[in-house]
Amino acid sequence: MAAAPVIHIVDDDESMRDALGRLLGALDFDVRQYASAGDFLLSWPPMDAPGCVILDIRMPGPSGLDLQRSLSRREDAPPIIFLTGFGDIPTTVQAMRRGAVDFLTKPVEKETLLNAISNALEGDAERREHRHHLQEARDRLSSLTPREHAVFERVIAGRLNKQIADSLRMCERTVKAHRARVMEKMAVRTVAELVQVAVHLEAEEHEAVARPHVVASAGTRDMLREPSTQRHDEALGLVG
Repeated sequence: MAAAPVIHIVDDDESMRDALGRLLGALDFDVRQYASAGDFLLSWPPMDAPGCVILDIRMPGPSGLDLQRSLSRREDAPPIIFLTGFGDIPTTVQAMRRGAVDFLTKPVEKETLLNAISNALEGDAERREHRHHLQEARDRLSSLTPREHAVFERVIAGRLNKQIADSLRMCERTVKAHRARVMEKMAVRTVAELVQVAVHLEAEEHEAVARPHVVASAGTRDMLREPSTQRHDEALGLVG
């Protein structure tokens, strides 16, 4: 049985968290609540099931935009729906440029929120499937022997069997045998499919290199060092 989608609600307004929790819980979502971005980061679990984050903007400590920035550096970053009482055009543009699924303002209509959640979960499922296929391809590639990998590199570069044999100092029959095993291990039937897999893996590698390491902002680090009672005191009088 598939796990229920997980909806993470990050909002310093307890009444808002509870209201959303009741609404979404009644729809069989697995709902988890956090009073701040810091609380979410401290308890951040691997997202084994599809899910999304419903995120406020203004909170004690790191803001919703700070949390979005931190999560965007992760390969498994969840989709984010902003739900806030402080929406303005610059903030909305910033959030959407960073990949937010939607930017909603309080109070929000039930159907509007549910549509946003549906879009977020659909996108998350697609990204998970994509990551799953990439991981399978990585595993297959790592199963190649050094000789098979050398043949693989030359095949995707467009080399002919004779050229591969000359460069690796082996006979063509051996090249053909290695080539057949490469095709079998990589679960492809044609050279075009093999090249396509290689292109996808290379693109993912470049994206991973470009993705910054996750480093908590100064605001996040300071907030995580504060006692929870102090954080709650600072939150008094803040709404949204």
